[in-house]
Amino acid sequence: MKQEEPRVHLKKLVLEKYDQIGKSSLTDDETYGCCGPTNCCTVDYEVFADDYTQIKGYNKDADLGLGCGMPTEFAQIKTGDTVVDLGSGAGNDCFVARQLTGNNGRVIGVDFSPSMIQKARENTTKLEFTNVQFIHGDIEELPLEDEIADVVVSNCVLNLVPDKEKAFSETYRVLKKGGHFSISDVVTVGDMPETLKKHAEMYAGCVSGAVDQKDYLNIVKGTGFKNLSIRKSKEIHLPDELLKETLSDNEYEQFISSNVGIYSITLYGEK
Repeated sequence: MKQEEPRVHLKKLVLEKYDQIGKSSLTDDETYGCCGPTNCCTVDYEVFADDYTQIKGYNKDADLGLGCGMPTEFAQIKTGDTVVDLGSGAGNDCFVARQLTGNNGRVIGVDFSPSMIQKARENTTKLEFTNVQFIHGDIEELPLEDEIADVVVSNCVLNLVPDKEKAFSETYRVLKKGGHFSISDVVTVGDMPETLKKHAEMYAGCVSGAVDQKDYLNIVKGTGFKNLSIRKSKEIHLPDELLKETLSDNEYEQFISSNVGIYSITLYGEK
């Protein structure tokens, strides 16, 4: 039997994982944020999450604890803007963005998980919003016209996309001239042992697909964006027991004394 191309296989795994989380949210299963599809709480998706509860526009039903930052905090969204959210999940960042755009703005969420789209649409109906819509689609091939968005946001999604260059090229395409993005994502810094990275993925699901920060920034620059700046950076501290289980004594000492690690960053860039 012919094996699937690695990128195709990765996309299928990500879709399966997050679609199951979406299905759990539809049935009000409170374990989705921690356990995801495994129902065993070995993967904690909330390690990275910021606290949205005091933010205007926050909706509890839309917050599945899957983010790694708060991209709207640095997105400079204005009244009347059209905002696109890549990997919109149950709609958390879209509803915060809608609070900022007001009734005259427009918010479009794109996600390739059918259950997430269903959950987000249910939330929109409950909130009676007429200027927020959710579209099923692939971030590598956005089902949106050119130059539709004033602002693009995304929260802990691009690191999961196999072809990041294509995803950022699509982001560039849908942004208007003079538009900008604010994206929260997970990156690694320094030469992280591959074994530790794999263990970290089991500890915190959002590590999957993360690349080195320098490589990440080079990808974004290569797609044409300018005036890039990291607006926020937060180190994700792996528990000691995980480090000691994975590394030798010497490797452990080297790791904790180095700058190597996993970080949640919020990156801003302009077209």
